[in-house]
Amino acid sequence: MEVIHKIGRRKTAVARVYLAKGKGKITVNKKDMTDYFTTGTLQYKVNQPLVMTNNDGNFDITVNVYGGGITGQAEAIRLGLSRAMCELDPENRAILKPEGLLTRDPRMVERKKFGQKKARKKFQFSKR
Repeated sequence: MEVIHKIGRRKTAVARVYLAKGKGKITVNKKDMTDYFTTGTLQYKVNQPLVMTNNDGNFDITVNVYGGGITGQAEAIRLGLSRAMCELDPENRAILKPEGLLTRDPRMVERKKFGQKKARKKFQFSKR
């Protein structure tokens, strides 16, 4: 098996996922996954596609991720891994699709408008 390369995105985070046969080591930006994602929730999000397809411990995964915050990066990695699992075995699609792991979340931050404090918030109008 050659290396499978997939891209996942979430908000402004972009993750490039490289999947190769191995012992189950996940490296994110040249750090161990547990060092990069310190909370259990984020580690669970990254491992979710592997656990659902019974592939945890079968592959060495290398990830380059940039942009956004740590949660967006974890979800971008999850999308990239889900796409890689589908390329590995097309039957995995039936497992991951109902859970929503193959859907690119389109929600982005709304831009700030001119003459306003934030995207929706206006300046306070005081009548004296």
